[in-house]
Amino acid sequence: MVKMDKKISAPITEKDTVNLNSGDYVYITGTIYTARDAAHKRMYEALEKGDKLPIEMDNNIIYYMGPSPAREGRPIGSAGPTTASRMDKYAPKLLDLGLKGMIGKGKRSKEVIDAIIRNNAVYFAAVGGAGAILSKCIKKSEVVAYDDLGTEAIRKLYVEDFPCIVVIDSNGNNLYETAIEEYKG
Repeated sequence: MVKMDKKISAPITEKDTVNLNSGDYVYITGTIYTARDAAHKRMYEALEKGDKLPIEMDNNIIYYMGPSPAREGRPIGSAGPTTASRMDKYAPKLLDLGLKGMIGKGKRSKEVIDAIIRNNAVYFAAVGGAGAILSKCIKKSEVVAYDDLGTEAIRKLYVEDFPCIVVIDSNGNNLYETAIEEYKG
């Protein structure tokens, strides 16, 4: 399968996700949200109690990231991805509520992969260790929920040409598995 460079707008739709393939380089422009461990735990607890979530899941992308403080004149500090598996307990429920994309680094559990397939969603990887470079794609940042969590608060970001790679596509093709097979020799 030929890997491609693709530009997409966020929020994304199922029409977008089904046209993304594992290994594609993607540049995202639009609104995405950040949430890490503590925010995911709170959202999960809110759902358990029957409460409304602080952000809409439908067609949105969550970036697993907690930024460093912004330098003067910048909307955000270093903004590299965190390990996605820490959100695996919570991700299937959010995917079932309409979440269409997640950005992080590292492998995902079978339960998350099954939920990705079931919901025609995608898992993107951003380059770990490149937080300062990635932050240059973030044009606006505002805390929208759980301000008391500091860097783990939920933020609404406006990004332009945010670079990532499709790791797991809506069919369950997993770059972390296929890349290994490609280079065995």
